Amino acid sequence: MSTAKDLFIIAMGSGQEPPVGQGDLSLALAGAELIDLLDAGHVTTDGDRVVPGEAWAPDDRLLGEASAGIIRTTPYEGIEDWLWRRGSDLSATYQSTLEADGELARKRGGRLSLGARRLEPVDTAARHEAVDRWERGEPVLVALASAVGIDGGPSDSDAEPGLDDEAATAVVAAVHDAIMELEAVRQRRTIENTAFANVWRGP
Repeated sequence: MSTAKDLFIIAMGSGQEPPVGQGDLSLALAGAELIDLLDAGHVTTDGDRVVPGEAWAPDDRLLGEASAGIIRTTPYEGIEDWLWRRGSDLSATYQSTLEADGELARKRGGRLSLGARRLEPVDTAARHEAVDRWERGEPVLVALASAVGIDGGPSDSDAEPGLDDEAATAVVAAVHDAIMELEAVRQRRTIENTAFANVWRGP
């Protein structure tokens, strides 16, 4: 399993209210993919730029798509630019993929068979692997989960574990910045919509 799939499984199983925002999660998933590409040596970083390495065809299809999407012409793409481009609707892509692979299932809430259904991770080897990484406090997974506001991890009582790798640290920082930017856009739209509604209501 990739870090992105592990992150998605943890997010779906966190039971948080309100749930993790899909836009926030998409940005974090793109960051997780980039960190896996860095770990594999497929890309490196030069400052805030993503520098391509040798071609790579991983077993994971979505990670393979991420690999194929690396910009190979100069000037290379910035880390945050990658997050926005690759992260577009990425959470929906992971949802449909994991559902198709039998890693997620829709379950109805309550005792009756009525009402909206919610997604839950299926009890598979992949889920156990993700939970094991989470419970061990694997720094990259915990840092990315923290970026999207997932509580209940092993770092809650202590300082967030540090990342030893400089490039991974830069990616996680870029994820935080992008999520903050997305939240600013949401707030601006809320203010604009409220002002527009007040105009129509009149004095």
